Amino acid sequence: MLQISNKVIIPQSEIEISAIRSQGAGGQNVNKVSTAIHLRFDIAASSLPDYYKQQLLNLNDRRITQDGIIVIKAQEHRSQENNRESALRRLQELIQSAVVVMRKRKSTKPTRSSQKKRLDYKSKRGQVKSNRRQVTDC
Repeated sequence: MLQISNKVIIPQSEIEISAIRSQGAGGQNVNKVSTAIHLRFDIAASSLPDYYKQQLLNLNDRRITQDGIIVIKAQEHRSQENNRESALRRLQELIQSAVVVMRKRKSTKPTRSSQKKRLDYKSKRGQVKSNRRQVTDC
């Protein structure tokens, strides 16, 4: 079982995990042992609440296919168990990030005093720079 929130839990039967050969460095271990994990999770067929499903399908994430299947490949560790935990953790984080409601930004205006300070500073800096110029007598 994968705990998403207090009330939302994904059963292990809905998550398809398969071991594949890992790419990259690792010596002889790469050729002999299937340590990488390929995780597949079908959003539509899952027991997630409809709100979670809708938010996940609306995400613009390269890990979600056109058919609504989340595909995660974990191969950063040398052991299969660590990669399995990593893949499950990444699935959990993806689902949790999809349902986070962003607060609406309140637009603000700079105060009059801050605007005045800014303009004063700009004019002082301009004065300093103009004083650095070469003096020419006409």
